[in-house]
Amino acid sequence: MIRTMFSSVILFCALGIHAQDLKVIQLNVPDKTRGSAVMKALSDRQSAREYATKSLQPQDLSDLLWAANGVNRADGKRTAPSCRDFQDVEVYVILPEGAYLYDARAHALNPISAGDYRGAVAGSGQDFAKTAPLSIVLVADMTKYGNMSEGSKLMAAVDVGIVCQNINVACAGLGLATVPRASMNQAALKTALKLTDKHLLLMNNPIGYPKK
Repeated sequence: MIRTMFSSVILFCALGIHAQDLKVIQLNVPDKTRGSAVMKALSDRQSAREYATKSLQPQDLSDLLWAANGVNRADGKRTAPSCRDFQDVEVYVILPEGAYLYDARAHALNPISAGDYRGAVAGSGQDFAKTAPLSIVLVADMTKYGNMSEGSKLMAAVDVGIVCQNINVACAGLGLATVPRASMNQAALKTALKLTDKHLLLMNNPIGYPKK
């Protein structure tokens, strides 16, 4: 035991000395124009809590959902990676007339429930989310993991976070405004989206055109 502790101290000191020998690496100024529009979109990305009232153009909605978690290869894999390719993240779209589930393979919105559930997405104390012409709600389908362990929930949360970031960057590139959120009326949305106890409601993004 004493020998192990002594060895650990020696190793710690050696690592400490080595770290002190390292120098700061000053990085080049980011080239926000190289390659593609991705760098520009990352440069423009910001959270917005005010939105114009007009509905999204069909092409903007199509491009946004594909960027979020669409199919980008012939084998069915997605724009967002997922744990063991479980593809556990479900993308729900909340419009004034109803709630829809994004079918990535068909690239279509399948109706789930009629009605305006934007208030349920807003939850309490954040009424600005009600003003967005649509919201995206991200849900993890835990049946893909086969269990509800804390480790599986953590990986599902990571997968949802990746899709959420796709949404944020895509909005910046498409000239849309959004903000990532975790608060919402879970009970109301669970009913509206017809979810089971094997689904985790994790994040949402109110989305619209920037308010002038």
